[in-house]
Amino acid sequence: MARKKKKEKITVVLDLPKDDSTLTKLYVILTISIFLGLTSFGFWVTNSHFTTAANGQPLFVNTICGQDPMIIPTIESNSSCPILEDTPDQLVWDNSEEPWMDFRSLGQMFDVPGLNGSDLGMDPGTLPPQTFSATCSVETSVPSLYKFEIRDPANKPLPGGTHTGNSQDPNDKCEINIEAIQKGEMYSVVIISDETVDEASFRITMDYYDGVPEYMNNKSLWIGPEVELGGMSLRPTIFLNFFGFGFFIAFWPASFYWDRVKEKVNRMEEKFPDFLRDLAEYWKGGLSMTVAVQTLARSEYGALNKEVKQMSVQLSWGVAFSDVIEMFAERVGTPLVKRAISLISEANRAGGKISDILVTAANDSREIKFLEGERKRSIASYISVIWTSYGVFLGVIVVLAKVFIPAIAGSNSEPSDGGDGGGQQLGNMVIRNIEPLFFLTIFYYGVTMQALGNGLMAGLMATGRFTSGMKHSGLMILLAILCFNFIAFTPDLIGVTDLPSLVPNSGTFKP
Repeated sequence: MARKKKKEKITVVLDLPKDDSTLTKLYVILTISIFLGLTSFGFWVTNSHFTTAANGQPLFVNTICGQDPMIIPTIESNSSCPILEDTPDQLVWDNSEEPWMDFRSLGQMFDVPGLNGSDLGMDPGTLPPQTFSATCSVETSVPSLYKFEIRDPANKPLPGGTHTGNSQDPNDKCEINIEAIQKGEMYSVVIISDETVDEASFRITMDYYDGVPEYMNNKSLWIGPEVELGGMSLRPTIFLNFFGFGFFIAFWPASFYWDRVKEKVNRMEEKFPDFLRDLAEYWKGGLSMTVAVQTLARSEYGALNKEVKQMSVQLSWGVAFSDVIEMFAERVGTPLVKRAISLISEANRAGGKISDILVTAANDSREIKFLEGERKRSIASYISVIWTSYGVFLGVIVVLAKVFIPAIAGSNSEPSDGGDGGGQQLGNMVIRNIEPLFFLTIFYYGVTMQALGNGLMAGLMATGRFTSGMKHSGLMILLAILCFNFIAFTPDLIGVTDLPSLVPNSGTFKP
């Protein structure tokens, strides 16, 4: 009995035309970007000087914390809102590097900073407690009783501010803890011993409240949480940054995506003349268009490979050559390709010598791409001039913000003639007190708007596309944000109050 032959499986690859999702992706990216950009603008404008309410707080704070814009908030009301809570800073006084030596009784005065309830119209008991702690180390040649005290401005020991111990008792733990210490001057730390003390050192720490919320500056403007980076203090969420973030987020992602799409199309157009030339050569060699395209599908045309292979598959299905090249033109969608394909289709329908038409179309396309390249090369020098001018402008602004403004602010911080206006006399000109952050704000807005204008001009000159301009603008804005945050937005310029010191200026005394 003859064996039956196995049936061979036939595999059919269906590469059906698919809807082009390029524009859909662009619209999705643009929608999300604009939404996030408008959110950034909203955060910026509600925290800026433009929306400051009568109570001195920005609109954002009044809205989030539910505060009445007509009533100045108190420390208690601020404490009820997480973003306005004043977290304590820790002040430290450690004399271990310069210990007291060879004495029996010695003291030193210091000031305790903090909030003054009477100045704020508040009961001191309602102020946040400033915890105070102190430790000491007393060394003597012979065992000796000693007393370690923290005294108030009236030279009386504070409640819980006294420790009595033995200098050579191994179980002696010299430590003082005070739950709340009030703001005041001429507090003192005192050590009294029955015998001569060879060496004594102490360490004092206290929690300090200045009444300024952690995320705000001394002008009630949002500066955000502090980030330490390489020893630098940064405030990446300061409200000014969101002005630049708004422009960058709203337009740069979509511009970057569309430029990538156009770059891909440009790479396809660069290979298109080679494809037409090779197709003409195969046609002259006597091959049909179907065989010629199927042969070329195995060649290397870079970004055009996928399209050539798809043409080959469509021809293998029996689709007419004229329909295949028209579908190819629709997929690529550029005027260069559409014009060449239209010329080839007309020649194919007219029955002319199509090889000559292919060569003509190839030469025409190559000449157009050459002229585009020449235009880019000639414009490149102008683009570099735009970037250089922006870099110089940004550098000058940053130097002004970092050097000039602090110098002027420091020179006129005190009244020069005992008056109440303050200022610095320069000949017949008087420079009044200035707010550094105000000038930083103006500089930052100016640099951002300059980036928008310069970037748009650079992109339009380079490619003639708005998206290319926004890509340049986004990069310039990003450069400005980095320069200002790492150089100009220093704590002293954005209104972060310097911490006071417990270390006194006066020397020691004998109690």
